[in-house]
Amino acid sequence: MADAENTLILETSQGAVTIELRPDLAPNHVERIKTLAREGFYDGIVFHRVIEGFMAQCGCPQGTGMGGSDKPNLQAEFNAEPHVRGTCSMARTNQPHTANSQFFICFGDARFLDGQYTVWGQVTEGMDAIDKLKRGEPVQNPDQIVSMKVAADI
Repeated sequence: MADAENTLILETSQGAVTIELRPDLAPNHVERIKTLAREGFYDGIVFHRVIEGFMAQCGCPQGTGMGGSDKPNLQAEFNAEPHVRGTCSMARTNQPHTANSQFFICFGDARFLDGQYTVWGQVTEGMDAIDKLKRGEPVQNPDQIVSMKVAADI
């Protein structure tokens, strides 16, 4: 593991997923994700919106896509990193500076999102677990993040 402080370990209901964080692209978003992970915010959170061939979204405490953490929204850190298979990027409303705790993982190329959503990480292991997530908008009986930890803390 290259940098344990910038690696996330997710235990999902479909298996383990490793995400390399990219503070070089989005330092404030990476800091937020790590802070929430360390607070246990993501433990038990469901993948509420999973669209075949597109992406799996999670991070809403209500499981509806309408909620976030108790922290303020983030200023966008749009970057040139492409939205491709395994890309981790922040969800937001149609306003650019509304990312908070929700994020999505791309199943495949979603280049139409490039420059409009903040990319903050990349799945390096465990995309097979993401591929197995139940699909839906909303998902019936959704899969979940059982635990999400910063590798340095394990």
